Amino acid sequence: MYEVKIVTQFAAAHRLENFKGKCEGLHGHNWKVEVFLVGRALDNTGLLMDFGVVKARTKQVLEEIDHKYLNELAAFQDRNPSSENLACYLYERLGAIFNRAGVKVRRVDVWESDTSCASYYQD
Repeated sequence: MYEVKIVTQFAAAHRLENFKGKCEGLHGHNWKVEVFLVGRALDNTGLLMDFGVVKARTKQVLEEIDHKYLNELAAFQDRNPSSENLACYLYERLGAIFNRAGVKVRRVDVWESDTSCASYYQD
């Protein structure tokens, strides 16, 4: 099994509904996002997937949420924009783009600080 990973980032504001603590109020993060793709076979150039393609398509998805107030977006009308839910959202969006014969999104990690990360993956 082969695995590739890209690391990127975006900035956005959010607040956590029904949370008792500082994160209940409006605040922002410079999120770091790690996207892991896996597959069993390489293409005829010896790549699982071109890093440039992975970065460009991930950037397109992140542009939808970059410098936005996440609570106002349709994707978070029925779920709190927590780091956990953000990781799930990105996993689903990127899976719709990348999952094809032989390649799939394995995991998405979302770092809200240097020491706090949430991941989403499916068994």
